[in-house]
Amino acid sequence: MEGKALSEQWAVRTAASIMERMPRMHEDKSYKGKWSYDYGVVLKGFELLWRQTGDRSYFRYIADNLEFFVQADGSIRGYRQDEYNIDHINNGKLFFSLYQETGDEKYRLAAGSLREQLKTHPRTSEGAFWHKNIYPYQIWLDGLYMGAPFYLEYLLAFEQAEGLDDVTKQFILCEKHTKDPVTGLLYHAWDEKRVQPWCNPQTGLSANFWGRSMGWYVMALVDVLELLPLSHKYYPELARILKDTLTALEKVQDKQTGVWYQVLNLGGSKGNYLEASASGMIVYAIAKGIRLGVLDTGWNTVLDRAYAGLLAEFVLETKEGWVNLNKNCQVAGLGGADGRDGTYAYYISEPIITNDLKGLGAFLQACTEVEHARVRVHDEHAAAGGGYDADV
Repeated sequence: MEGKALSEQWAVRTAASIMERMPRMHEDKSYKGKWSYDYGVVLKGFELLWRQTGDRSYFRYIADNLEFFVQADGSIRGYRQDEYNIDHINNGKLFFSLYQETGDEKYRLAAGSLREQLKTHPRTSEGAFWHKNIYPYQIWLDGLYMGAPFYLEYLLAFEQAEGLDDVTKQFILCEKHTKDPVTGLLYHAWDEKRVQPWCNPQTGLSANFWGRSMGWYVMALVDVLELLPLSHKYYPELARILKDTLTALEKVQDKQTGVWYQVLNLGGSKGNYLEASASGMIVYAIAKGIRLGVLDTGWNTVLDRAYAGLLAEFVLETKEGWVNLNKNCQVAGLGGADGRDGTYAYYISEPIITNDLKGLGAFLQACTEVEHARVRVHDEHAAAGGGYDADV
């Protein structure tokens, strides 16, 4: 099978489905023009697919979807720095490619406005970013994906790589405060003040291991490790954190399907379910970790089971050939106006939907990583005169 044909599998079909369904994501009735971090999850998948295939239609989709938000002076429609919401940083990851490709100064200015937020964003006493101003003194695993890769790329692109320790510190502090010493899994969040209704008053920890929160964390780790200079003093520590965290996740990988549950360690409990977004994120992190050489090739066995399960458990094609991704948790959090208490009952009570953008974005990134790796293996085998089983 030709390498090009092999690459045009789930990643290309998923991207085509997204473009046809949502040519402008912000126009969807569920977003109504909101500056939402969801876009960045999807658009990073398009960026990866564009770079691996050279197809400019994927870059145009990125540009078309962010053009609405970025004004000529670099201001971002719907964004307010004084909200100090780490989620609002995520879409800025695409500004680097947009600036490099177009030369339009507004993208550099827009990235700079997000960087300004991080300069004054409130922090814990040790220097970890609060998740949001409305969630004071709290580290959430989600926030590492939203803020850290952008922060690192900005420092590398525009600040002569000064202050990289501030990025690596975010992961080190997060693991320090959220890791369970027994399972190696990370709790969803930690409250430094130990006052939130959802936290243990002794430890400050939330009560459960939520799949997508750990998915955000391992995605953030591989994205930062790809950018972080190998010579950086904390590169080995972040690589160690990735390996340890994925090892803990491998232990709770569902034996039958190869994917992961909404509440990771309670697979047999009533109401728990196999969840698409977390599973896609973990697949992406494993595949990219192998590509970066942080994970050894022994992880391919785990990856193969997980990727096969991802396709078998969650994907359904329509008669038009569109890709549907089922069984996504729509949203989950802690505290806030809804008083989300972080109990097991809470996590399984949130709506389960099809084609959530966070899930689709993670799925697109996972497929692009896995399929690109298989094309590379195919080409290497072909060059060596070997065979290749394309039905994987």
